[in-house]
Amino acid sequence: MIDTSNLMVSVSGVRGRVGEGLTPEVIARFAAAFGAYALRRGPGKTVVLGRDSRVSGPMFARAATAALQSVGCDVVDVGIAPTPTVQLAVEDLHAAGGLAVTASHNPIEWNALKFIGPTGMFLDGEEGAEMRAFLEGEIPRALWSDLGQWRTDEGAVQRHLDRILAIPFLNVDAIRARRFHVALDCVRGAGGTMFPQLLEALGCTVTAINMETDGLFPREPEPVAENLKELEELVRTSGADIGLATDPDVDRLSLVSGEGRAIGEDYTLALASTLVVRHRPGPLVTNLSTSRLMDDVAERAGVPLVRAAVGEINVARRMQTGGATIGGEGNGGVILPDVHLTRDAPVAAALILQLLAETGQPLHELAAELGRYEIVKEKVPRPSQPLDAVYDALTKQFPDADADRQDGLRLSWAAEKKWAHLRPSGTEPIVRIICEAPTRADASALVETLRAALPK
Repeated sequence: MIDTSNLMVSVSGVRGRVGEGLTPEVIARFAAAFGAYALRRGPGKTVVLGRDSRVSGPMFARAATAALQSVGCDVVDVGIAPTPTVQLAVEDLHAAGGLAVTASHNPIEWNALKFIGPTGMFLDGEEGAEMRAFLEGEIPRALWSDLGQWRTDEGAVQRHLDRILAIPFLNVDAIRARRFHVALDCVRGAGGTMFPQLLEALGCTVTAINMETDGLFPREPEPVAENLKELEELVRTSGADIGLATDPDVDRLSLVSGEGRAIGEDYTLALASTLVVRHRPGPLVTNLSTSRLMDDVAERAGVPLVRAAVGEINVARRMQTGGATIGGEGNGGVILPDVHLTRDAPVAAALILQLLAETGQPLHELAAELGRYEIVKEKVPRPSQPLDAVYDALTKQFPDADADRQDGLRLSWAAEKKWAHLRPSGTEPIVRIICEAPTRADASALVETLRAALPK
């Protein structure tokens, strides 16, 4: 058995600090278990492998490749590529599954494996449990005559790009006619393999930083406003119309206005949804930690908003069953079913540029029309004891709030337009506290109330 005490193991992946909890041996064990699971489920025996640009990526990709071949899987390696590109390649190749070697927004010392099912979506709870049964047992290995093959796929990024440009309501000619000047920050992640081609296809002039795909992140890789000072300055000095920032595996997008101000990652999904419901009214889906901006977008469009548990697969499954027209998460992750049911920063960028082209308005005006709430996010160390007693106490303390316990505890006061969400993270050893209200004082007060309820 593998020691998982220094790892974060979730439904759809495993992550840890390189050389501490996460080693090639750990990667090989999880990859072999996933390969055995994929062979059992099918279809076929092909597994797609891709990675972001982290320094440990080549080492872990080689370990995963050997492990997959050892159980009889044929590996199709797309190299450094956005995670949504890897997921789309699983669909395109009708593969049995995929592995993305990426720790997404985690700091530079982390890496991870993400498990992708044959639909191109991450494994859900039931699928993850089935895969872990192989991990915990004897993994069946292939004989010499049945070892898996290995080949590369050089066309995955181009297929992804073609799919985006074919979005039915994306008017490429109209965007090209605007000749937008875009400032771009890919944090030296996998975005450098795709974003320049996308923006060129959309007729944009690009001023870029951090485009090298070497994994030497020059800032904290999560594209939240406080990490985008360099991009804000680039927008101001270059005279760009908009700034785009992504994370290392290119599933999140954050925006900087032409005034040189990061407007906050919650606006990405709200603005993309504003565009999509203009063309295709229908249900919206987001998670419990996403801004009330989405409630306002849905109300203005006269469409329902459904909230799911945090985690891409939870949102994607609700979108799939509910026929949602668009969905995603407030961290800058946009899911558009026209392309695929996964978060996709290049898709988000195309939708935002389409909105700018259609309205003729600058980003800061569009954001102002949506309104503004103050959202405060805190991370605290995760207590060793379960949090159920905390949830019970808070529910009793606030009987006037609507309580949702599908993922931690979310308390909401619709009339006062505020909410509070307390949940253990699935990717870090912390508890996340996220609160939103019309004023920062009210949001901060909610954070302190939830923090005080946690065990000392």
